[in-house]
Amino acid sequence: MSILAVYNIKGGVGKTAASVNLAYLSSLHHGKTLLLDMDPQGSASYYFRIRPAKKFDAKKLLKGGHHIEDNIRGTDFPRLDMLPADFSYRTLDLALDECKKSRKRLSKVLQPLQEEYDRIILDCPPNLTLLSENIFYAADRIVAPVIPTTLSVLSMEQLFAFLEEIEEGPDKVMIFFSMVEKRKKMHADMMRSMRDRKNVLRTVIPYSADIERMGIYRQPVVAALPGSVAAAAYENLWHEIQEHLSV
Repeated sequence: MSILAVYNIKGGVGKTAASVNLAYLSSLHHGKTLLLDMDPQGSASYYFRIRPAKKFDAKKLLKGGHHIEDNIRGTDFPRLDMLPADFSYRTLDLALDECKKSRKRLSKVLQPLQEEYDRIILDCPPNLTLLSENIFYAADRIVAPVIPTTLSVLSMEQLFAFLEEIEEGPDKVMIFFSMVEKRKKMHADMMRSMRDRKNVLRTVIPYSADIERMGIYRQPVVAALPGSVAAAAYENLWHEIQEHLSV
């Protein structure tokens, strides 16, 4: 059993697309999987056509127990469940600040779920806050999509600095290049310059219209278009992550 947090300080880097596809592949290859949509925008929930219950909110998430169990929903795919996001999650940092041992609150909430699921995947909002600290503490590994540009790489340096500040090791992080356009010289040069870093995975997720069309199919691209280049890339990413988890 392990918890993966798909995270980046920046938005618009393919984080939710990765979360959705990795969760689907986890349920297909690994076992019973729970996807937690932690982002108040609820994009992962939208992809799976799932809405939160009207009485479920940020405070009930942090209470855990039956408040979470009663609101987990099955998806259209066997062995894949989801806890959908609620717009009130935008106040999670305030709610966490009111909790005792607030840094470990999310870890405590997720602990009972680890008995039921083989893998828990968190689709995380793009920020560096008390919620982020909770996520980093709870996760066994942080999977970070990065567009190979200067600002995206800078955001990774900020992430490593923050992990050092909260005394969480950088070895938790697995970086992969996302939304890559191989014809762009900057993308090629940036990937080449980072290839020797031990945190960087080999798999590259291309910029793809098929991934963009997930919002139309409202399915993981691996399920909707299993023969596509994008689906093959996510398959490779999943297997590479599995290799690192087994080390």
